[in-house]
Amino acid sequence: MMMKQREHWSERGAAPHPAAARPPSPRVRGEKGRRRERIGAAFLVGLISPAAPARADRLALWTIVHDRCLANLAAHKPPDPCVSVALDGGEAEGVAILKDLVGKAQHLAIPTRRITGIESPDLPAPDAPPVWREAWKARALVNARLGADLPRGALSIAVNSSLARSQDQLHLHVDCLAPDIAAALAGYKPFLTADWHVLPFALAGRRYWARRLDSTDLADAAPFRLLAEGAPGARGAMAVESLVAVGADFSPDAPGFILLADQAELGQGGHGEDLQDHTCAIALPR
Repeated sequence: MMMKQREHWSERGAAPHPAAARPPSPRVRGEKGRRRERIGAAFLVGLISPAAPARADRLALWTIVHDRCLANLAAHKPPDPCVSVALDGGEAEGVAILKDLVGKAQHLAIPTRRITGIESPDLPAPDAPPVWREAWKARALVNARLGADLPRGALSIAVNSSLARSQDQLHLHVDCLAPDIAAALAGYKPFLTADWHVLPFALAGRRYWARRLDSTDLADAAPFRLLAEGAPGARGAMAVESLVAVGADFSPDAPGFILLADQAELGQGGHGEDLQDHTCAIALPR
């Protein structure tokens, strides 16, 4: 597919999402964030229809997964353009993995059933698709793209809020953690507990809430539920929440994750993807 230029999906200049009408959050605020979600627009539109113009189709990801990946599987073909589709629990609990145009190694984990985003009431439910488990499995694809076996603390999974996403189909960004974020969190690991609390330092200009999660692979964890039920003010404002899981080793025999959450503000950051680095500088030789 020929593309005149590399385009990205962005909410800059777009009309505010309905969630923007929510009252200010009582949570701690920080400085302006660095960027918003970027998904290759020409890539997405071209996958749906090569002749279609690049425009803000907020259901492009859903169309790709439903009309292309699942349709190919049903025809007993590879799930192109998806890398893989896990349907262990059927389509209602399935998760597709798609390589994003942005970044050398970034992949997206996308439910195969219609779920708008982090604000969906379906996500805290027991039968929610195992998107976190499948997203963490996709770290192998990130490593393969980089030709390296990155440690847990260099990898992350991020979900943007409704204020900072270009797509209205839930998708988790799986990619490298920014080196400065990784260094800051590594030094704070001994102070993390299972209780949400505000970090004593800023990440990407924001004071995130954080907690420790003891889990090897997120198969036995429910990060969306932990956020909704544990972080102050989150349950009634999930549309403006962003959530990140960062791999961690709390001791040689205690693998786990650091969960990070913040409530986004228009033009003021608080987007989980801000903590990632799509250039994967953390994988470069030192």
